[in-house]
Amino acid sequence: MRFAILATILVLATVPRVEAAGLGANGSLFTLELDGRRAEGTALEWSKSEVIFLARDGRLLTFHPGEARNYRKLGDRFRGYTSSELRAVLARDLGKEFEISATGHYLVAHPPGQSGQWSQRFEDLYRSCAHYFSVRGFRLAEPQFPLVAVVYRNQDEFLRQARAEGAKIDASVLGYYSSMTNRISMFDIGGGKSNRQDWKMNAETIIHEATHQTAYNTGIHRRFGAAPRWVVEGLGTLFEAPGVYDSRSNPSQPSRVNRGRFDDFRALASKRQPGTIAELVTNDRLFQSQASQAYAEAWAFTYWLVETRPQQYSKYLQSMAARPIFADYTPEQRLEDFTKVFGSNFKLLEAQFLQYMATVR
Repeated sequence: MRFAILATILVLATVPRVEAAGLGANGSLFTLELDGRRAEGTALEWSKSEVIFLARDGRLLTFHPGEARNYRKLGDRFRGYTSSELRAVLARDLGKEFEISATGHYLVAHPPGQSGQWSQRFEDLYRSCAHYFSVRGFRLAEPQFPLVAVVYRNQDEFLRQARAEGAKIDASVLGYYSSMTNRISMFDIGGGKSNRQDWKMNAETIIHEATHQTAYNTGIHRRFGAAPRWVVEGLGTLFEAPGVYDSRSNPSQPSRVNRGRFDDFRALASKRQPGTIAELVTNDRLFQSQASQAYAEAWAFTYWLVETRPQQYSKYLQSMAARPIFADYTPEQRLEDFTKVFGSNFKLLEAQFLQYMATVR
């Protein structure tokens, strides 16, 4: 066992340590076996106690070096699976209970016979998100892997898989994006017979989670780095508004308002404490103690920044996407990154924010 650990570290040590961007990595390509299953990919970080390995399907694998067997180098450059390669992997892993539909950027696994309900909607969301940021001067990278979404037939199947993945969700969650698997998991609320209201809930789940997935795979966020929760969820909730996820059909300014989050923001205004913005910037505690308010604040503050300070907001996102991978992001560092772009006068910033939100209708 000690020899196996040493050998693995020596193999990895021959490769320059990978500095991964938000979308992927460009280290050497390895193959190895874990628990009898073969994996291909590249090591992002390693030590005598842990290896963090990016597989060619986009998953992150963590393991003790001694657990790896039959490892060898395949090439000098990591590359993700092609769409056809990953489609074969998904078909093998998911079995005949799923049909797999492909678009330009997505592979969507869903119950048989439902291709028209799912795949193009995910692709449309990707293109909408890419367009939204490109016209605002944010240079997006192409994803290094095909983006994967798995639509389960019902809630029971969905929750069983979530537990198997170690996802900490409850029965109120309709879907989620996992940065470990790089996949969206969700279920068809209507069980294949969705009415208009069911499909509206399906669509809202797709919009929010596909925004997260797109952001983490195009360099808007850094998948292998920490980001303030308000930034991640603020962007996800921003895209829930028709004027953002489908701006061509909904070009007016009012259509860019997320009505549900806006109503929450107004309803919770009487409970709002001064200094809320500074707290969001430096820590994520509000999401743990008062989730509804946290999501409403994250949406409102993101909406205000995008509407009034789009270039600064883009610069701020870029500064976080450039942070070192797997590095801690302390409150002090979060504060420093924010104030470099938006200034340190939080009292003035919050006053301007609240004054603007009072004009939103």
